[in-house]
Amino acid sequence: MIERILPSVAATAEAFDDELPAPLFPEEEPLVVRAVAKRRREFATGRRCAREALAKLGHPAVPLTAGERGAPRWPDGVVGSITHCAGYRAAVAAPATLLSAVGVDAEPHEALPTGILDVIAGAAERDLIARLCANDPSVHWDRLLFCAKEAVYKAWFPLTRRWLGFDDAAVSLDPIGRRFAARLLVPGPVVSFSGRWMVDRGLLLAAVALCNGATTGSLVAAG
Repeated sequence: MIERILPSVAATAEAFDDELPAPLFPEEEPLVVRAVAKRRREFATGRRCAREALAKLGHPAVPLTAGERGAPRWPDGVVGSITHCAGYRAAVAAPATLLSAVGVDAEPHEALPTGILDVIAGAAERDLIARLCANDPSVHWDRLLFCAKEAVYKAWFPLTRRWLGFDDAAVSLDPIGRRFAARLLVPGPVVSFSGRWMVDRGLLLAAVALCNGATTGSLVAAG
């Protein structure tokens, strides 16, 4: 499902439950040693998806430990992203020679809790969400904005090793083309990202990618 919003150079894998065995490497065990069973299963399935995506690129199964802020450490020469939410886990991996960054996020297709939109969105973004809700209430636009910003952060952090706050990226959502654009409001190697979003099976998915050597992320250029 998620491959529909990613460039063709990216390998993906996804799961809608934690039923398949997903053994962890000993190096990964400390990352969830104190986690509750549900979190452990989510983590393990996400790692299994990541290894399946890597296998599609010809990489052997390897431990995927965590770096700064818990970001997965991918093998040399690979960029990737992992996401999970209720009822969904997915991973994407791509050769670093083709993409320098990729970020994916999945969220349940439901409204954000009360008050969260004010935390994650600026005035212009809140106005946009209000207009989109009035025109098409079938989409939970507030949650989609959150989803898009999470995908942008996942692509940004491996490039910069710097935190990106919700107010550090201005996001616009295209309801017709099902695309979005994120303008970065802080200095860095990237000035903007563009991405795609989708709604399916009760889920919101968002993805961004950056072509190697580019300063503006574009899934069109990457695919």
